[in-house]
Amino acid sequence: MRLRVEFTTEPFDLDEAPAHAVVAREVIEAAELDAVDVGPFGNTAEGSADAVLTAVDALLRKTLESGATRVSLQINVLGEGAR
Repeated sequence: MRLRVEFTTEPFDLDEAPAHAVVAREVIEAAELDAVDVGPFGNTAEGSADAVLTAVDALLRKTLESGATRVSLQINVLGEGAR
């Protein structure tokens, strides 16, 4: 099974990336995922179910430890050949 995760961390800071946003980027980019897209207002990544769920666990733990007060996420199951 393949999954896509979309997430944001808060609070936002338009002047510079807060520590929790930097940590989120590091976690996602270091994970064994593909189709990673990290941006200022939303982030997405795709991969196997195990890889996505492992990355989400690390993402939640590390961003909350780094000062995030909210993490919003959505996980979708991808169909065969979906991108």
